[in-house]
Formats: sequence, structure tokens, C-alpha cells
Amino acid sequence: MVLLTGYNRVRTAVFISGTGSNFKSLLKFSKNKISPISINLIISNNPKAKGLNYAKKFKIQKKVLNFKNKILSEKKLLFLLKKNNIEMICLAGFMKILSKNFIKKFKGKILNIHPSLLPKYKGLNTHKRALNNKEKYSGCTVHFVNSRLDSGKIILQKKIKISKNETETSLAKKILVQEHKLYPKAILKVLNL
Repeated sequence: MVLLTGYNRVRTAVFISGTGSNFKSLLKFSKNKISPISINLIISNNPKAKGLNYAKKFKIQKKVLNFKNKILSEKKLLFLLKKNNIEMICLAGFMKILSKNFIKKFKGKILNIHPSLLPKYKGLNTHKRALNNKEKYSGCTVHFVNSRLDSGKIILQKKIKISKNETETSLAKKILVQEHKLYPKAILKVLNL
């Protein structure tokens, strides 16, 4: 296996809105000697996102955009991505939908992780919906982002069994553990490593 130096790693931006647990997991992955990515930029639509603390701790450039004016925010975003030579975007709990125009203009790869076995349960409240429908399995999916919500080409999925006395909280925890393992694997797959 080829060891990658900081110079030929894929420059990556991570977009977050909340606690940043997937961001933390990607950060850990990026610090690995064999990782093909370096995280160079953190974007959030929420100034109170806990994940921003990691940016500070690891001295990664961060930017908060409120997305009240989507067109303006996306324009600023494209400028930032270009300025930082970003080649790939990883959405990690980012609660805004990127426009078709933005996706087209960013000529790199945009990945997202979703807590269900897509195409089932796109959007929010995935665990609640899976439990209400008495599903036997759930899981998580890493997919490419297109202009339709959670509808891009699937890269990898991980299926988990829903136990008899499962709650939304217990299911969310179980799936999150798998998300942290699946995202790095999906990145390796996308970059053909």
C-alpha cells in the first residue's frame, strides 16, 4: 500500500450542523498514515454546532454561513472551496439542501451519510419511521449528492438488525457506530483505494 504524504491527499471540506460525531470520526481517519484525505475546511450553517470545537482544536479553517439567503451563501461557499483548493465535500449531519446549481458548479465529489437503508426513509426522523413500520432491519448509507434529497447513487450501505425492544435512541446509537466505520470505507471506495 502506498503511503500518502500531506501533498497528494485529497483536500476535503466537511459540512456540519450539529455535534459533529461523523466529522470527528472523519478527522481521526484523516490523521491516519494511510488516509487519502486531508480535512482543510469546516463549513457549518449553525454557529453553535459543537463540531466547530474540533476545528479550533485541530487548527482547521472554519466558516459559518447562515443560509438565510441561499444564493449568496452558496456563492460565498464556492469561493471558499476554490480558494482552499477543495476537491471533495463530505456532508456530515449538514441540515441544508444544496442547490442543483451549487452541485453542478462544484466540480468535485460530494458525499453524504444518511441513517437509513436508502432509498427507504429519506429525510428526517428515519429511526422513528423505521420503528413505526416494524422494520426488521435498518442501517446507514453513504451516497453521492445530487439535487434530490437523499437520492444520489449509493456508494456503500451497512445493514443492522433491529432488536425487539428497540427505541429511537438505542437504534440511533447502534447506527451511529456503524456510520463512523462506513464513511471512511466509502471514501476509500470512491477514491479507488
